[in-house]
Amino acid sequence: MDMKHPYADLIGLVVEEHRAGFSKCVLKVEAHHLNPHHVVHGSVLFALADTGMGVALYPTLAEKEICATIEVKINYFKPVASGLVRCVTELVNRGKAVANLDSKIFAGDTLVAQANGNYAIFLPRTAGA
Repeated sequence: MDMKHPYADLIGLVVEEHRAGFSKCVLKVEAHHLNPHHVVHGSVLFALADTGMGVALYPTLAEKEICATIEVKINYFKPVASGLVRCVTELVNRGKAVANLDSKIFAGDTLVAQANGNYAIFLPRTAGA
């Protein structure tokens, strides 16, 4: 499912590859991604994981279904100050109403963060319901 994603556009997140249960997203580190300590703010890496998970899940949805983040847990291992950051996401389990996904975030070949998330799968409410 292709859709406009204004937040991803705002931070420069690019989806390089996606299919049912898999995605690869990248982001080139810019000055506005850095915190006061001159490393990438954790929210930028979190956005890579959260978006990567949604992108990997969307192709598994039935027509008119949508998904929403229930919770994401992330571990940060190493700081990133520059370069290209890559997030690889894989579907772990897809149930009828909840899916679980893992994201690994790399700077070069170095694993800098890892996240696991649960997503609700549902039909949106109609107007007036």
